[in-house]
Amino acid sequence: MNWDQVEGNWKQVKGALQAKWGELTDDELDVVAGDREALEGKIQERYGSAKEEVKKELNEIIDNL
Repeated sequence: MNWDQVEGNWKQVKGALQAKWGELTDDELDVVAGDREALEGKIQERYGSAKEEVKKELNEIIDNL
C-alpha cells in the first residue's frame, strides 16, 4: 500500500496504527488524517522515538496492510 492509498483508507489504517501505538487517541489520528509528517511527529512526541525508527516502523505497518 502506498501513502496515497493510506490517505484514502484512513479509517482502516487507524486501527493498525492504534494496535502498534495504543497511546494515540482517535482525536489525534483524526487531526493527522493521513498527513504522514504530522503522524510521524505525533508518534515521536508521544513515545520519544527517533525519527528514523518511526519511519521504519510506519513503513512496515503500511507494507503489511
